[in-house]
Amino acid sequence: MVKRGFEFSQRMSEMRCQVHSFGLTPYKQADLWPKGHVQHHALWLDWHKRRPATSAQRRRSPARRLNEIMQDFGHKKIDVLEADLASAEWKILESILVDGTAATVHQLILAIHLHWPGFEVSGSEAAVVRYWYSLLKALEARGFRLFHSFKDLQKPQLFLHKELFNASSSYTLSWVNTYWMY
Repeated sequence: MVKRGFEFSQRMSEMRCQVHSFGLTPYKQADLWPKGHVQHHALWLDWHKRRPATSAQRRRSPARRLNEIMQDFGHKKIDVLEADLASAEWKILESILVDGTAATVHQLILAIHLHWPGFEVSGSEAAVVRYWYSLLKALEARGFRLFHSFKDLQKPQLFLHKELFNASSSYTLSWVNTYWMY
């Protein structure tokens, strides 16, 4: 789980699932869950390959790609990946599709932000939308099927910096991987 309220993690931990939470602020989790059910890590998902860094840089920027995090923890699969990546979702989605990590995820719950292109995404509006669409189609080609979507009406009604009636700048999309093996 990344940068979202604690309700999802709390429910999963109550069912005795192993839950990892990532981000620089742990939402005071020690007060919310019985000890040991949620493991908070002061790092976040990144789409860049790990670069050699000095120890001072490593402390300031604790970021890892999902495949690196899985390798560090000895995980071979992820039952549920729930993430709100604050406009980095497009590059991280591209990263897990390209390196094959998406195949290890059974369910993907992803908050997407449409108010601006996202980190390291540029071009005309049409090019940005084509890029977003290509990633969603790549998920579908790898067996992911959308089973739920949620439009956050509390967010501004923006699409690529423009007001748009009956839209939201934030959606939560949920997919299940139909090719996933237990």
